[in-house]
Amino acid sequence: MLYLFNTLTHRKEEFTPLHPPLVTYYSCGPTVYDFAHIGHARTFIFADILQRVLEFNNFKVKRVMNITDVGHLTSDRDSGEDKMEKGAKRENKSVWDIAEFYTQDFMLMLKRLNIQVPETICKATDNIKEMIDLINILEKKGFTYQIADGVYFNTSKFSSYGGLTGMTLLELQKNLKAGSRVEMVEGKKHPTDFALWKFSYPNGRSFGSPSNGLRVNAQDDVSSRRQMEWDSPWGKGFPGWHIECSAMSMKYLGNTIDIHTGGADHIPIHHTNEIAQSEAASGKIFVRFWLHAQHLTVEGAKMSKSLHNFYRLKDINEKGFDNLALRYLYLTAHYRTAMNFTWKAMEGAQRAFDQLRRKLLKIKEQRTVNKKIILSEEKREKVKKFQQKFTEVINDDLNTAAGLAIVWDVVKSDITPGDKYDLIMLFDKILGLDLSQITDNREQRTIPVEIKELVEKREELRRVQKWDEADKVRIEIEGKGFLILDSKDGTKVKRN
Repeated sequence: MLYLFNTLTHRKEEFTPLHPPLVTYYSCGPTVYDFAHIGHARTFIFADILQRVLEFNNFKVKRVMNITDVGHLTSDRDSGEDKMEKGAKRENKSVWDIAEFYTQDFMLMLKRLNIQVPETICKATDNIKEMIDLINILEKKGFTYQIADGVYFNTSKFSSYGGLTGMTLLELQKNLKAGSRVEMVEGKKHPTDFALWKFSYPNGRSFGSPSNGLRVNAQDDVSSRRQMEWDSPWGKGFPGWHIECSAMSMKYLGNTIDIHTGGADHIPIHHTNEIAQSEAASGKIFVRFWLHAQHLTVEGAKMSKSLHNFYRLKDINEKGFDNLALRYLYLTAHYRTAMNFTWKAMEGAQRAFDQLRRKLLKIKEQRTVNKKIILSEEKREKVKKFQQKFTEVINDDLNTAAGLAIVWDVVKSDITPGDKYDLIMLFDKILGLDLSQITDNREQRTIPVEIKELVEKREELRRVQKWDEADKVRIEIEGKGFLILDSKDGTKVKRN
């Protein structure tokens, strides 16, 4: 049986889907206005582990992840600038170009960390109609009101608002009033009310504004107007951040879904608002199981560009660490435990990961030599117990730390090399450390980041069959003193 901690009920529960074996699963995706960082990486590794565990338990997973490319303001409370528009001004590019560039950066991070890509990835800007339709339903049911700034959801009309947080509506409002982050938009009836549709102009009226969804060129004056806006029944504007996830989840997965994941920072506002608007519109339970990954701090402090501790995978690589060593590090802690990233911890994870790979290489070699060894009943029982124990801990709310410990127990055990290898390969279907592709990587660790990135660029060009461009990249790599070796086992690079 699979047990998951449900944020909604604040306890661990046996998981059973609404329509077994199908599991409907929505992951909150990135806001693509800047580079993905290692804090994001932890959340998406957790979401990936969950999918792998569900599949390990023979469920058929239908997973959707959004790309937020409009509507996420610098304040979670409906004030401030749209992060996408801010990114466009920062780089003097169109919002569309910003969204495309940072979406690709995010997807590359997923690939490097061996994170499975969800079945459906949907952009907010491709689903504006569904958002408008959902707001229309809420308006007809009496859950909305309009002010000069936009159309808002009236949280006082939704009696169970805040249930995900464990607080009542009044308690939440009191906390928000006391909080320094809150900037009360003029006309809002309650601090907890939130925007469903934001106007580009007062009361939604346009005075010479760009046409519906106009793509503004970078050389235009992007500081004086929004680049992303759409016509609606209430006026020209753009969707609120929260309505996006509800509309896309309901479109692709239905009114009630089995699982919704995200970072713990989304609990008090974003996910609480998703529940309110979704259930108000449909009259049905929105999500049966909510799962949240806890925060990642860096050297004991919150990640911040101003503190210069905003790390990306690129920074990890430049210090000589493997991408999957970061995944290994994250697996050593439970996803519901706040984690502090330090370079010392990263060094420890790299050493442990290297040791595991070296031992696995030796086991792999021994396996071919000892093919005909017949297991005793005692050792056969050990193999069975290892598998049972791993299944138990991983099905106990995704306990990857205990799962890693069992991997090491297998490595040190006296069962045959073949059984060791097969067990570890089975466990790695969940851990995702890509151990089946393991080679002696000591030389690979000395390959510069620049060369590794060129190799990845060539691989992507080959994937889309742009052979001429891929060959130019190969020539560039060789010109820098490295050789590309293509084989059935994949592509390797070595110094020439």
